[in-house]
Amino acid sequence: MQKVTRRDAVLTGLAAGALPALGALASKPARAASRRESSGGGASHKFEMNIEDTQITLVGKQTFHTFAFGGQVPAPLFHVREGDNVEVVLNNLTTLPHTIHWHGLLQRANWQMDGVPDITQQGIQPGDTFTYKFVADPAGTMWYHCHVNVNEHVATRGMWGPLIIDPKRPTAVEREVTGDYILMLSEWATAWADKPGQGGVPGDIFDYFTINGKSFPETQPIRVKEGDVIRLRLFGAGGGFHSIHIHGHVFEIAFKDGHPLPAPIKADTVLVGPGERYDIILRCDNPGRWMIHDHIDHHTLNGTTPMGGVMSVIEYEEIPRDQSWYHWGKKEFVPDFYYEESMKKPHGIYTNPVFKGVPIT
Repeated sequence: MQKVTRRDAVLTGLAAGALPALGALASKPARAASRRESSGGGASHKFEMNIEDTQITLVGKQTFHTFAFGGQVPAPLFHVREGDNVEVVLNNLTTLPHTIHWHGLLQRANWQMDGVPDITQQGIQPGDTFTYKFVADPAGTMWYHCHVNVNEHVATRGMWGPLIIDPKRPTAVEREVTGDYILMLSEWATAWADKPGQGGVPGDIFDYFTINGKSFPETQPIRVKEGDVIRLRLFGAGGGFHSIHIHGHVFEIAFKDGHPLPAPIKADTVLVGPGERYDIILRCDNPGRWMIHDHIDHHTLNGTTPMGGVMSVIEYEEIPRDQSWYHWGKKEFVPDFYYEESMKKPHGIYTNPVFKGVPIT
């Protein structure tokens, strides 16, 4: 375990007139510092990321004060391969302590990297840096989140992001997949939107619901063509349940919490609970324009306004989008909303300007 205490260094530096150095720390984006082959055969990755007070917009004018990894919600995508050695340098630029728990990793003989404050490490204090080192094991759909005051930081401050670990030996269905999509499901209690350090308590009223930090209609369509086989990775990133239903199709639930099921389960609806991940395989065999949405019905509201929340549309390329009444007919399509383009790239860390918020100073 490596811990670098910056607080004393920062105070000393300020006394010596070192304000430019602190500014340089604050301006560092999430980045990949290096990638090389390790002695064990897997690649070695070194990443660096900040935690920042960030204002995001859920939909319309509804904003929220978050403690954002990399200044965005969801946090940057970590995409590596089973057995890779990963090092993450984490700088805390907020006024509260934080950690990262690497949810789903086994951390064999490496429990000190599990990211639980006062159990495996001290919380990373404001101005401090902590370096996590671990082996990417096991393969699958994993995620990472803060483990300090999870009732607030995770449930209502957006401190979560995807960690995808490709297997050394893909399953047969994984070899069929033509598109890979990440959907992180969460809910927001706007009574606490501008009150950082508060919230996440019994009795909270969650009145906004999001996919990847956005509510419909500011989500994006999933564009496919007939014959595609797509993988939808569903994450329960908040503290609530989400009942995800796709119209016009039967899908296969193929993975639970990153692990392949002995036999896929056919369904048209899957209930995703807090912390859970389900990977569903959708065979695009029914051209049309089909809703994907949360069947917990009030999760399709934005406050009290219907046709919002956890909703999107699966659009087949074969179907024209030129009807004047189509809700998204004139919508500007923004690719990579589901990290689907980033998932095609070499292993590394990927940010997304769509998820970037505004720094709060």
